Amino acid sequence: MPPTPEAGYVVVREEAVALPIVLAGRTAAYEVSEVRPQVSGVIRERLFTEGTLVRAGQTLYQIDPSLYRAAAAQAEANLASANAARSSAAQKAERLRPLADIEAVSKQDYTDALAASRQAAASVAQSRAQLDTAQINLRFTRVPAPITGRIGRSLATTGALVTANQADPLTTIQRLDPIYVDIQQSSVDLLKLRRSLASGTTSPSSAAVSLTLEDGSSYGYTGTLQFAEAMVDPTTGTVTLRARFPNPAGLLLPGMYVRAVLSQATVARGMLVPQAGVSRDARGVATVMLVGPANTAKRASITAEQTIGDKWLVTAGLKPGDRVIVEGLGKIKPDGKIVPVPAGSRPAAGRAPSARSPKP
Repeated sequence: MPPTPEAGYVVVREEAVALPIVLAGRTAAYEVSEVRPQVSGVIRERLFTEGTLVRAGQTLYQIDPSLYRAAAAQAEANLASANAARSSAAQKAERLRPLADIEAVSKQDYTDALAASRQAAASVAQSRAQLDTAQINLRFTRVPAPITGRIGRSLATTGALVTANQADPLTTIQRLDPIYVDIQQSSVDLLKLRRSLASGTTSPSSAAVSLTLEDGSSYGYTGTLQFAEAMVDPTTGTVTLRARFPNPAGLLLPGMYVRAVLSQATVARGMLVPQAGVSRDARGVATVMLVGPANTAKRASITAEQTIGDKWLVTAGLKPGDRVIVEGLGKIKPDGKIVPVPAGSRPAAGRAPSARSPKP
């Protein structure tokens, strides 16, 4: 008579199970700035190396400042002239005021002198504003970096004529640390998720996101989900989710294709069963073998629609404490006698190791 087969089992328990999903995405720069001149002139010098890291405020181009320096000098001279005229007009009005009080001069003369003094003061303010404008334009001849980031190739060379607020940028700067990953999710899947959350069967998960790169390797940093677009792209039927990742080594570049792994929902009372213990009948119904009364094997139908790693997520058909057989299934028949042992145990003395399947 053949020996009673051993059956390695695991005890199932309820636990909170995060539901991971894998979505396609592309990286995008955290900040992008197109550098344009704010004054017109000829580029005298380029002051950066293409492809390097530049700092905010660093001078990138020097535009010929000759005309702007002359304009600033002229505005400064006009301000000095206006100040002199104001001083003369103010003194004249001050001298006429006591004379007008004793009617030594007509009150109209004093009124005209006072108006001229005030007009001269307004001319000073106007000249000062013109000087400020000229100095600002002179400062704009040094084209600075608006942000800190990696600078691209220069689209203008020394000697090129540039104009204020031109359409074509001189160069582009991109901030790559941190970096964004734009993830595409089907609007159908998002709708199912929202209905699941609304029904209370699942709860929201953490916003942590991990990445798999184009070569299949894992990215060493974990990102954070920032937000989801409030609209569906009509051409693709997808919603864009945006995650932010640290990128200190500059490994991620804008436009790279990646796969994002994230969990949007958590099953509060899920049960995980190793895949080795789950089979499907001819109708596709998932079944497991349980350790039943009197150490017999009992077949049970379960609901298992999603895998989590090397396990099935079981949402119906099992209860906490059930012992699911995952080893030795090749020697076991429904309602047959078994010797239940915890999965991974050594075979009992006198029993062949082949009586049980390898541990999954």
